[in-house]
Amino acid sequence: MELAQLVIEAMKFIFPAYCANAIPVIAGGGSPLDLGKNFVDGRPIFGRNKTFRGFFFGLTVGTVIGLAESALFGYHLLFGLLLSLGALLGDLAGAFLKRRLDLAPGDMLPVVDQVDFVVGALLFSLPISLVSVSYGVILTVLILTPPVHLLTNFGAYKLGLKNNPW
Repeated sequence: MELAQLVIEAMKFIFPAYCANAIPVIAGGGSPLDLGKNFVDGRPIFGRNKTFRGFFFGLTVGTVIGLAESALFGYHLLFGLLLSLGALLGDLAGAFLKRRLDLAPGDMLPVVDQVDFVVGALLFSLPISLVSVSYGVILTVLILTPPVHLLTNFGAYKLGLKNNPW
């Protein structure tokens, strides 16, 4: 597969996860997923920025995008749901790790901030993606995600949707 086609396939494949990860920035707010509770170390479990509304909007939008892609490209019907759920849970794992490292919500943790959601998405979609997606596509997703993530976050910052450019 030529490089341009590989990039297109990778972006098409991971798009529901990208959407699920981005929507909480726009549609989030409200009650935090951890209900304001602290972990055994006395620090918040996830922090105030991980909310029920953001999680469910992200899951819904990513799943709907995945259903549309399933119809257009012949992906498995559960593809969007698994990618979106994995992306959101991967992001929560990153937030959990950041709280353990005593980083405040919004503080940067290089590499983790850029790939936690995509690693979660890939892990959750493994049963489906191993059958229908090449290793080249998966590797391309992992290579492209950090710069795409940084670029989209900078755009969201410039639009006033985020408090920081990362």
